[in-house]
Amino acid sequence: MTFVDLPPAPTPAARRSSTTTLVLAVIGLIVLGFVFLAVAGYLVLGLGPAAFVISGILALLPLAVVVAAITLIDRWEPEPRAALWFAFLWGAAASVAIALIADFSVQVIVLVASDGTATTSDLWSSVIQAPVVEESAKAAGILILLLFFRRQFDGPVDGLVYGATVAAGFAFTENILYFGQALIDSGGVGLGFTFLLRGIMSPFAHVMFTACTGVALGFAVRGRFWRGALIFVAGLALAIGLHALWNGSTFIVEGIEGFFLLYFVVQVPLFALAIVFVVLLRRAETRITRARLEEYAAAGWFSEQEVELLSTGAGRAQALRFAKGFPGGKGGPAMRSFIRTATRLAFTRQRMLSGRGSIGRAHPAEQDEAALLEQLAADRRALAIALPANR
Repeated sequence: MTFVDLPPAPTPAARRSSTTTLVLAVIGLIVLGFVFLAVAGYLVLGLGPAAFVISGILALLPLAVVVAAITLIDRWEPEPRAALWFAFLWGAAASVAIALIADFSVQVIVLVASDGTATTSDLWSSVIQAPVVEESAKAAGILILLLFFRRQFDGPVDGLVYGATVAAGFAFTENILYFGQALIDSGGVGLGFTFLLRGIMSPFAHVMFTACTGVALGFAVRGRFWRGALIFVAGLALAIGLHALWNGSTFIVEGIEGFFLLYFVVQVPLFALAIVFVVLLRRAETRITRARLEEYAAAGWFSEQEVELLSTGAGRAQALRFAKGFPGGKGGPAMRSFIRTATRLAFTRQRMLSGRGSIGRAHPAEQDEAALLEQLAADRRALAIALPANR
């Protein structure tokens, strides 16, 4: 394996592709912002301003916990802020709007077909309609992210982060609705009980469902189209199944005692398995980073010490502490940029080795590699400038 000494600059086509992605992301965020306002208006009309505000404040608490967990998972190779905001707004606005429209449409069809004498059952709505419609709507958002942020969608951890973020947005809006309805129907006692169930016992429920779709899509992009399509469909089916199991738990058992029994016997172990799976995925990311950076080190782009620092969480923390000690305050940002560039370079190389250099892309990964190597050289110059002369 050989690399040129001085990487070529990104081509005009590559720059145009990045600019186009940014413009489309901004347009998408604006559109989703208006959809979110429309959904919020619908909730205000249905719940009333007071209940909406109280429920919105309470919904922020589980959201903060979920976002903190997603941020922790995403620390190794952070996703673009624009992509994460799109994911959140898609979940909080577009997915909710799709679910509401689908529910209204089904109700109308049933009423028309029965001459106004029948409505959909709770079992149908909770166990079949809601899981299928909601998980499919959330999956559509992840697919859109794959299409427009293909350069940053490298594997299952990226899919998990995007899927979890979409789910966090959806759960936030849904919590406002459920908290508000509980407050209106049963007052503070009902609100407190609903918050216990949704905000404390199950803040990661939607995240766990939709993460299945995201992780599957992350694995899917590593293979050929039809194999990837089957993996994606399997992940979506698993998400729908888990969602149906969660919603159907109230129909499976009787009373609050039965619900808590099912929760601790089934849901808690599933959540524990999900945590173990996330840890294993993160470890796989570190192994990929080390393996690819060692290849660049063999070509002279990194030293062995740098590979060690960049391939472990402890090493990165040590490098950041060292750089933050530089006078002028420029060492920390320069080191963070160096770490981010090296990580993206490793995963770009992984794409190239797996034969995905130009799949779903406006320009091949070789051009990304050239741009990242150029950025790496710029990061080194920034670190050299910030480095004190006596070190």
